Amino acid sequence: MKRRSFVAATAAAASLAALPVLGRAAPRPASGKRYDLIIIGAGTAGIPAAIYASRRGARVLMLDAAGDIGGTLHLSTGQMSAAGTRLQAAKGISDSAQAHYDDVMRISRNTADPDLTRLGVDEAARTFDWLMDIGLQPLPEHPVLGLGHEPYSQKRYCWAKNGGRDILAVLRPELQKEIDSGRVDLRLMTPVTALLTDESGAVQGVRVKSQDREQAFTGRHVLLTCGGYASNAELFESLSGYRDYADTAYPYCRGDGIGLGVAVGGYVRGRENYLCNFGSILTDDGFPGRFLARFVVTPQQRQPWEVFVNLRGERFIREDEPSFDKRENSLLGQPDLRYWIVFDEAILAEAPPGVAGSGGVDPWTREQMREAFGVHAWFTRADSLAALATATGIDPAGLERTIAEYNRSVDRRTDPLGRQHLPRRIEKGPFYAIRHQGHSTTATVGLAVDGQLRVIRRGGEPIPNLYAAGELLGAGQTQGKSFVGGMMVTPALSFGRVLGQRLPLGEA
Repeated sequence: MKRRSFVAATAAAASLAALPVLGRAAPRPASGKRYDLIIIGAGTAGIPAAIYASRRGARVLMLDAAGDIGGTLHLSTGQMSAAGTRLQAAKGISDSAQAHYDDVMRISRNTADPDLTRLGVDEAARTFDWLMDIGLQPLPEHPVLGLGHEPYSQKRYCWAKNGGRDILAVLRPELQKEIDSGRVDLRLMTPVTALLTDESGAVQGVRVKSQDREQAFTGRHVLLTCGGYASNAELFESLSGYRDYADTAYPYCRGDGIGLGVAVGGYVRGRENYLCNFGSILTDDGFPGRFLARFVVTPQQRQPWEVFVNLRGERFIREDEPSFDKRENSLLGQPDLRYWIVFDEAILAEAPPGVAGSGGVDPWTREQMREAFGVHAWFTRADSLAALATATGIDPAGLERTIAEYNRSVDRRTDPLGRQHLPRRIEKGPFYAIRHQGHSTTATVGLAVDGQLRVIRRGGEPIPNLYAAGELLGAGQTQGKSFVGGMMVTPALSFGRVLGQRLPLGEA
């Protein structure tokens, strides 16, 4: 791969497509108007909340720091999971919310929050059916068991051709109807600087900054749906306990909602559930870096010919481990969430090329892989294992010992880690190493809420009038310490819809 190819890849990752904006906004309300619901964040959870509250006649103020609605839907794969949908029924699939709940708790090893998980799966089918009613078109072969995360026991996993952008495309006109009605007042490029409270600590409204002037708005309910913190490297490391290695999140996910909630008595939870993916090749060492490519480490897609070693030169997982969850959790014990994929010239010449874009698409040719070893710092070539280790920072003695042990496993056709696919020894230079870096796109830690999505204090009592939904709750609440397919986008949509349907209207 030529050096200019890496520059082009970096530029592509850094840019976002031109974002359409809503056509018309409602007239500004008269000074002193009190809203039924103030929503901070016009994204995955905020949009359904505004739509459903407005349909009930609520006066809704919707605020977002960005210049368009949608939030992470602009970047998300839009993966959803729902049990008991009309789509499943049409394909003869019998499923239930209880089976969905059981799967989430099984995959997460009971680390997902039971109350939020229950609410999410119970409402998922109604949310999914609504999206299909307003025009969402899942891929024709869906629903599926899943590939990329631990599979479900039943086919309930869906997404559309253009991921989250297709979800946003059907939500946009629905929100526009409510804006046109005059019930939803949308204000973009309007960051919220503080929540307003009375002497008892009850939230009464918000303070915003727009066009260099501050304003205050009051409302009966305030809903925080302004995303996580994955674009705030300092806060990411502080809350998650790991560096923010890759800049792959929506740029407005900077943890503002956490700051607002904590400032009025809320607290965060979920640090123990941090989990990263099984690694990517980034453009450079300038952390947080940009995604470039990924070695295909999923044995269901490509059986491994290589070995995976950590900084100590040790193997830490059987390379053909079929469980996504076991692979991802194994990386948490490795220094800097980092490992190297090591092989020799014969494997490079004979094995199927292993580097590809995200999800296994856009595979590199063998020639592109060879070119990368002379250009990218994460692609290392050396004539000996000792020299390879020195160039990468791996412990030389550890690497040589590991490769010798692996070669004995190939000869004996039995591996101490249980690896089954043992195609050939790694024995003749030049030798190669491709570095892989674990990273997370989402925020694991989030504001604590109860089963009614009310933001709570450490003692468990709710902060009056304050609610939260979406990634602001933390991925660790609806997924636990695992990546459970569809259990971020679907709960965010469902929680917003439920709050829009159920919050009391009128004066308290």
